Amino acid sequence: MTNYTREEKGIHTDFRNNMTYADYLQLDGLLSSQKPISSHHDEPLFIIIHQVQELWMKLTLHELRAATVAIDNGDIQPAFKMLARVTRIQYQLIQAWEVLSTLTPAEYLEFRDILGNASGFQSYQYRLLEFALGYKKDAILKIYKKDQKIYDMLQKAFYQPSIYDVAIRALDRAGFDIHSQVLNRDYSKTYEAEASVKNAWKKVYENASDNWELYQLAEKLVDLEDALSQWRFRHMKTVERIIGHKVGTGGSSGVGYLKNVLDHRFFPELWDVRTEF
Repeated sequence: MTNYTREEKGIHTDFRNNMTYADYLQLDGLLSSQKPISSHHDEPLFIIIHQVQELWMKLTLHELRAATVAIDNGDIQPAFKMLARVTRIQYQLIQAWEVLSTLTPAEYLEFRDILGNASGFQSYQYRLLEFALGYKKDAILKIYKKDQKIYDMLQKAFYQPSIYDVAIRALDRAGFDIHSQVLNRDYSKTYEAEASVKNAWKKVYENASDNWELYQLAEKLVDLEDALSQWRFRHMKTVERIIGHKVGTGGSSGVGYLKNVLDHRFFPELWDVRTEF
């Protein structure tokens, strides 16, 4: 047994007793990370909104990863709370666009040029979120090739199963007939709807009382995608409201790109099966 001196024993206790709210949250660093380049009144709004969104995405990824591991381990119940939290976070993100929409086109033009090539399109956390949900395109990885650390992180996530992949594995473990090509698919490809998966979810919905965990899981996933779609829609409308159909910073197609991604479904069979009833 290690013998600690009285002073050594007191180090942690003293820090805990003396720690302030600002210490715990590291507010000095957090509140000094907004560094406007211009003197325009509205630039802090633009910076803070996007920083807040990145913080919420960080928590979203934390919850999604934990939920994915839980489901894959057959421990589905704890994942419900995590997925419910992700859905609530999405509504916080939706409200953030409402705040940003108070920025008028004329106000944004006052400092838009100083952003250079910086664009929300480059958010690597958003790409990690897409990967965690099963949307993967090779072209996306190339955007981050210049930053080796970020590129390596994204590439690792690119080849991991999504939360929907592990949900499909759960269907298979429960005895539903899932085609082997789905269970052994290439996780670096965007998931596409498949008949055996739709049939399995249909049976889950038809016999909810006998498949209660899977039924709840299905609804939690639908909640998540529903909220995410609303977030994407509010993003698109906010951008359209502020810059119209101009090319986005960094050369992105702006509203055009955002409209296109609105049509993508992460969990297609969970939406298709609703037509079956």
